[in-house]
Parts: sequence; C-alpha cells; structure tokens
Amino acid sequence: MVDNILTLSGVKTNIAQYHILQGVDLEVPRGEVTMLLGRNGVGKTTTLRTIIGHWRAHEGSVMFDGEDITQMPTPAIARLGVGFVPEDMGIFSDLTVQENMTLAAVSGPIDSARLDWLFSVFPALGTFWAKDAGTLSGGQKQMLSIARAMVEERKLYLIDEPTKGLAPAIISTMARALRDLKNQGASILLVEQNFSVAKALGDSANVMEDGRMSWSGTMAQLAADLELQERLMGLSMESH
Repeated sequence: MVDNILTLSGVKTNIAQYHILQGVDLEVPRGEVTMLLGRNGVGKTTTLRTIIGHWRAHEGSVMFDGEDITQMPTPAIARLGVGFVPEDMGIFSDLTVQENMTLAAVSGPIDSARLDWLFSVFPALGTFWAKDAGTLSGGQKQMLSIARAMVEERKLYLIDEPTKGLAPAIISTMARALRDLKNQGASILLVEQNFSVAKALGDSANVMEDGRMSWSGTMAQLAADLELQERLMGLSMESH
C-alpha cells in the first residue's frame, strides 16, 4: 500500500464569487516528486495555496501526515513541516540574502552543513550573502526563494513554477537542487510548465482541468504518450 504524506479529498475552494477548485482529489506519496500539471488558470496555484492555508477549502479535506489541516492557519501548517515556494517568490527585497535565509529558519540558527549544501547547489547565495535581495537578478531571486524553503528540512515542499521565465543554465541549476532534495528523501508537490523538467524530476503526475483532476498516473506513462499529452494539455510537447 502506498504511504501518502498528503491526501486531498473532494476539495472545493471559492475565491470571491468564483468556484476555483471543484472537487480536487490528490495523493502525494511520501518520498516522491508529484507533478501538478495543466494549462494556465485551471487551479494549480489555488491547490497549493489551499494546502498551505492561504485559501480555505469550504468543502472536502486536506490530510497531511495523518493530521487534518483543512482549517488550520498557515503558520501552524508550516510548523508541521510544510515548506511553500510561491510563484511570486515571496522574498524580502530590502533585507540581505543572509537575513532572508535567517528569517526562514524558524527552528533556530541555520544548520551549517545544510547551509554548505545550499551554497554548493546555489553558489550565487554565497556570493551575494551580504547584498540586499532586491539587487539580485530574477533567476537569483528564484534561487533564494527556493533556498529559503529548503533551509530547514521539511516533510513536504510545495513549489509553484520554480523555472518560470528562467534562462536554461539557471533551470538546470534549479532542477539539480530539486533532484538533490528528492535524493534526501523529501516529498515534493511541484507545479511546473517546463515539461522536460517535469519529465526529469517527476515520479507521478496529476493533470488539472477546470478545477479538478482530469488524469493521474506515473510521470513516465505521461511522458511516453504524446497523444495523451496533447489531449490533456492541448499542446504537443515533443519539442519541449
């Protein structure tokens, strides 16, 4: 039997008058990378924000590591071991890279071995350690955003489009960091538009359409079936 660290059952989330999530069922196996795919505007970001508590599900349940977190506030969910990397990065521009990282380490001082690992996967962090985060390039800000979520070991990482708008060299750095994290045994739920990154990192895949899941299976199964990709996501990904 699969050990799921996260299970969403019939989750419905409204934002103002809009019914965004319309009964989402999702399973995230422990120690795996679960991809959340689909066209823009189908509810992927809302799913992540509902899990972390930024939006409140008005129906259904969100179970994390055996605990019902559906109505919990965000800080309590984070304390249970959930890290979140939003699409808008969420870094503090007027604080230094070091201050951003220190703030993210809620349990106390940053573990030196973990910091060494982060510097090895994101060398720019060390280079700009004393610089204001607002002076970094877009790609460097994205690295800082992900490093902040990784600064402490979490049970689950929710990561929203980490490679969006990045240059290929930075995308490969990001993918390598996420693979490292996976190899440490982390559970990751990843929203990603870059299909080659999804293919390289994903164990399982879930495709959303109009606020619910339209397909779930292995990433290898989806990657091998161009017709399925075309039908589910409306574009041929052969060239990606």
